[in-house]
Amino acid sequence: MSELKEINLSQVTAILDKGTSFEGKLSFEGTVQIGGVLKGEIFTNDTLVVNEGAEVIAQIEADTVIIKGRVEGNLFARKKVMMHPPAVFRGTVTSPSLRIDEGVVFEGASYMPTT
Repeated sequence: MSELKEINLSQVTAILDKGTSFEGKLSFEGTVQIGGVLKGEIFTNDTLVVNEGAEVIAQIEADTVIIKGRVEGNLFARKKVMMHPPAVFRGTVTSPSLRIDEGVVFEGASYMPTT
């Protein structure tokens, strides 16, 4: 959980908590935490956190992505992707840094660009 401590909570832009449902294109600055259901596209130059219990079916482009929930789709991260249990990921990850902790379900492919 030290990665979450690195995120300044005063910079959290929005929280889509449990019980919320969103469909469409989400663009934001800062850090957004998703705890509900999101379907569509996510774009940010900052940080996306998918909390435990969340379900995200989307094309994702971000600087940093932290996953503890369920994510399906193509994920492009400019800095890093971290997956912590009980995360379930299905799709493709493109990122220069990928961390998958023991207990995470990862079904898909990963690409690590050198530049």
